[in-house]
Amino acid sequence: MTGSASYPVPWLTGFIADLPTPFNEDQTIDWNSLERLCEHQIGSGASAILVGETMGEAATLSRDEQECLVRAAVRLSRGRVAVIAGAGSNSTSQAIDLTMRAEASGADAVMSVVPYYNKPMQAGIVAHFKAIATSTLLPIILHDAPGRTARELSDEAIGQLAKTAQIVGLRDDTGDIARLLRLKTVLPGHFKMLSGEDSTALAHLVSGGDGCFSGVSNIAPEFCKTLYERCSLGDLQTARALGSRLAAATEALSQDATPACTKYALSLLGLMAPGLRLPLVEPDRASKIMVAKAIAALCDWDLHHAAMQGSWSEQHTRTPRIVRHQRK
Repeated sequence: MTGSASYPVPWLTGFIADLPTPFNEDQTIDWNSLERLCEHQIGSGASAILVGETMGEAATLSRDEQECLVRAAVRLSRGRVAVIAGAGSNSTSQAIDLTMRAEASGADAVMSVVPYYNKPMQAGIVAHFKAIATSTLLPIILHDAPGRTARELSDEAIGQLAKTAQIVGLRDDTGDIARLLRLKTVLPGHFKMLSGEDSTALAHLVSGGDGCFSGVSNIAPEFCKTLYERCSLGDLQTARALGSRLAAATEALSQDATPACTKYALSLLGLMAPGLRLPLVEPDRASKIMVAKAIAALCDWDLHHAAMQGSWSEQHTRTPRIVRHQRK
């Protein structure tokens, strides 16, 4: 699958999983678990996956690791799903380097976050993204996450950047649904607006948004796909019912630092180990119990009594902690 700087990206819709980066006990990337995560999404009919971004602990990955991560995702996907590469940095030159590496690795698009820590002016943010755009032919998705960057991308800046051919969409972590309503009618028709928060995904979709970069879709991609389809068909009664079920899982996964609880949930499903790189650490016992209960309820699964016992490696050699109900 190839991206284009001249045309819209039809796959940039629905729930797109922001994949966590799985680690081995020695802190190297666990490529076998990455394959499981990719297949979990592809098997559900996902349109795209995102690697090396917020859930992917990009801040603790070297540029070489990020490049290897993108190459692996492209190889594993085999054209069955679009691969979006996290390529953000608060250094414009480093963001350009990551973008060029992603393009060379076969990515379909890159996601570039508003520069963090530096606190640049809006003019500097616009110049940052325009410089990145001149370095690549890949579509670029902007990522506005003021809770992490201490700088919010203004409506005016978004309007300017949307005129740049390669800049095709926005991941909006602000939770400001009114912004979607303000901008949707004035931005180019091909420009996609996706929520970056599961907690606002339903409201975003109902208000005309194009989708959500999601953490919970790592756990229940088919559930999230159904929610998106119901919204697209105008079946808001069903969509609201599904959204209510999703809310408890969203709350549970948002505890502690991203992606600690999501990794733990995926370990319960036997897809990866829960380990993180410092300064992030695993959730405490109370958070783990909340996650296990929420995921079991969302997926309509039985929670084993031993859910909080043993290691991930033991889960692979003994009985899984969560199993589907046996239907008669």
